[in-house]
Amino acid sequence: MARYEIVSGVVFALIALAQLIRAILRLPVQVDGLTIPVWVSFVAAGITGGLAIWAFQLRTRSAHPG
Repeated sequence: MARYEIVSGVVFALIALAQLIRAILRLPVQVDGLTIPVWVSFVAAGITGGLAIWAFQLRTRSAHPG
């Protein structure tokens, strides 16, 4: 289970970083003709960053039970 927690934490951290870079650089994103506002990337970065932190915390808890 520890490997899953590490991998998911890294994946979520990379997604959070990508969303943050997109928001800072104000890169345009369109999905099927719909323009996605930049503020959505800040929200996505916060959510995925939180999931990354959660995964890494689970890893440290499972490594040190008690």
